[in-house]
Amino acid sequence: MKRVRLGIIGMGEIGTVHATNIVREVPGAELVAVADTREKARESARSLGVARFYSTPDELLADREIEAVLICTTPESHSQIMIAAAAAGKHIFCEKPLGLDPADAEKALARVRAAGVKLQVGFNRRFDASFKRMKAHVDSGALGKLHSVHITSRDPEPPGKEYYVLSGGILLDMTIHDFDMARHLIGDEVVEVYVAGSTLIAPWLAEHGDADTIAVILKFSRGAVGIISNSCKAVFGYDQRVEVFGERGMAAATNPLPDTTTLVDEAGYRTAPLLHFFTDRYRASYAEEMRLFVDCVANGKEPPVTGNDGLIGIRIATAARKSMQTGLPVKL
Repeated sequence: MKRVRLGIIGMGEIGTVHATNIVREVPGAELVAVADTREKARESARSLGVARFYSTPDELLADREIEAVLICTTPESHSQIMIAAAAAGKHIFCEKPLGLDPADAEKALARVRAAGVKLQVGFNRRFDASFKRMKAHVDSGALGKLHSVHITSRDPEPPGKEYYVLSGGILLDMTIHDFDMARHLIGDEVVEVYVAGSTLIAPWLAEHGDADTIAVILKFSRGAVGIISNSCKAVFGYDQRVEVFGERGMAAATNPLPDTTTLVDEAGYRTAPLLHFFTDRYRASYAEEMRLFVDCVANGKEPPVTGNDGLIGIRIATAARKSMQTGLPVKL
């Protein structure tokens, strides 16, 4: 059976996750090449049996054997690499966000459409088993008319300064996942956003007009509301919880644990600690999104997360940043 031949641009943490999954978890794919400038990336690629290593995206995009590329570089480069990949006729999987500015993302998406290549955006949380079951409950009508969605998302530690300056800040780097999950679960579009934020963990973020602790209120077009709570440091681990509430009931997903053992003694109840970070918590969902992308390329299907989904996430994040800066709600 013919396998889809892939190349990865950017072999950092998330690029390595995808590379490992392609080699070990996606039987319909072959990882042909990697592009990166770092020796560590070369070593990682070699350990996975990747035959070719390029120093620039353009070199990889010129490889005629590669059908589709994964863009896993820092966010400020995503839009330009998408444009180059579309011009090269490669199908594209791009990590979020598609760019740091809606106009850049719109330009890139126009080039992708004109080239007729497929594009899937890396909102992997849609493919988490628990969140998929929540979505199934919502779509079945079990909750009736939806009233609200409440998302708690907390990282175990704040980002490093070197990464932060390229990431677009908390709203484009972190909360954008929650924006996508909220609209995905509610099945409606956000029309207004309000954000309150503080720097309680990493004071240097204030120099960039950003925050490490935020509360978001979303209003959807059919009247439902969304509440998102983000923090850049939870001392107990990677905290990821979601609740959807409706007229007939509620669907909720809490944090999975490495095991379900409970120790009970005079000190009380003790369980396993939370999984430490996203590479552990969402390991299975990353593999699933890559299997779906490869299936789309191989069989001409529409990607489950489209470029428009990615663009809407950027638009919400941009409006949210304006709200955090002005202290006022912002309409989309």
